Amino acid sequence: MAEIKKEEKKEDNTSLEKFGFEKEVWEIARFAKPVETGFPKSVATYHFINESFTLSIEETYFWLLNYIQTDEGFYEAHKITDLFAAAEQSSLWGTISQRLSYQEDRVSNYLAVISKQIKELFQIVRELRIIDERLNYYDLSAKGHLAAEIALKGIWIDMVEGASKNPSSVYGLAQQVGFATLPDLFYATFPKSKEDVDAVVDKLEFNKKVKEVLKRKLFSFLLWKEETYKELKARKSFQLKFLRQFYDVMKLYMSWIKPHLRHVKRLMAKEKLKEEAVIAAFETTAIEIETLLRQPQPNKQFHPCVLINLKYTTKPSLGYQQVESYQRGPIHVGRVDVWIHAYAWSDEELENYKKYKNEEDLDLLKSVSASVEAAMDALGDDLKRYLKEAGEEIEEPIKEEEKIKLPTILDPFISVVKGFGELGSVFGFRIPEKKKGPSKWELDKQRKDAENNAKKVAWRTYKNYKKAHKMIAW
Repeated sequence: MAEIKKEEKKEDNTSLEKFGFEKEVWEIARFAKPVETGFPKSVATYHFINESFTLSIEETYFWLLNYIQTDEGFYEAHKITDLFAAAEQSSLWGTISQRLSYQEDRVSNYLAVISKQIKELFQIVRELRIIDERLNYYDLSAKGHLAAEIALKGIWIDMVEGASKNPSSVYGLAQQVGFATLPDLFYATFPKSKEDVDAVVDKLEFNKKVKEVLKRKLFSFLLWKEETYKELKARKSFQLKFLRQFYDVMKLYMSWIKPHLRHVKRLMAKEKLKEEAVIAAFETTAIEIETLLRQPQPNKQFHPCVLINLKYTTKPSLGYQQVESYQRGPIHVGRVDVWIHAYAWSDEELENYKKYKNEEDLDLLKSVSASVEAAMDALGDDLKRYLKEAGEEIEEPIKEEEKIKLPTILDPFISVVKGFGELGSVFGFRIPEKKKGPSKWELDKQRKDAENNAKKVAWRTYKNYKKAHKMIAW
């Protein structure tokens, strides 16, 4: 068991390395062995604790945020973490639970509607596919395809006349004396319209009674064919309009559910904040806030960054924030543990750190969107095609066309110049190539400058905060 626990711990410690960061080791307490902080290795780290059970500690976060943004010019802010956990018996937990229950009810209702809409979406697209299949028979028949015309005649006999079950149908009359050839004549005669039935049938050398029945059947079939074609076209037009309206309503419900999902995710207490200071019988709350502030450098790959992490252990008291306020809210007083880290990160490193922090979070929005995307993938390209026919704008991935370089009259001269260049390289002469981006030396200098800038800002933030709050500073 001990070996298994050791392996699990080792696997957890490689999480930072998986995203391309080194682990930071820090001496948390005096004369204590350095331990891992859970942050990437920084160029400078500062740590202090402010504890006060009389003053609101919310001021600490806003003081740090405003100072770094306004006084130091790190105006670009990225909120990385915003977590909380409250004691189960506290009044704050009860207030939050009521709001969470309301949001969960709304989410469950919206999810039920969306799941029902996805099921109905399959039925609409399936019906449109059947209509298109039937219309394909009509279009091919109009172009002179005999097989399509025969297929339509078979549908008419089976669906309209009832095949051999109906004595007056084509197959039913064929069982009577004198009408045995009626099915063959019906399938082998192809008048273009109902007006041409008399002229086409009169040319046949059969008895008058058979011709009369054949005229009646062909005229009924062509009339049915003409009317059902119009009906199918109108039905498809209606279904396309209904599909577009249905699709827009589904997108509307998706836009409605997203804010509620965000609220549910934010209102759910985080288990990893259930630390020893949060006691069920006490009015205590644990809060963790982490924000990264950056000063973008134009035309440079690395930018100075300051990461502030605040861990609160507070005693919330429900009261009025202002005298004239009519709504009560929690006022947090207690202890705040502040970490200030200095980094020089590129855009890619910043995104990797965000992914590292959000790796364990369950993204409800993504799960709902993924279910809708999976349904649309199952429907294939038909859904997009029908939506386009209905007038919906569907974004398609832009395919870059390969540019074909046509030969020019200068190609022989260019080849000669290239040949001289290859000969020169043999004797040690080489034409310098154009630089593609900054060199390694330039990138190292950019990173070094960004590190120095971030280090100074982190130190001034640490020093000025302690001075502004009458703490020991030098």
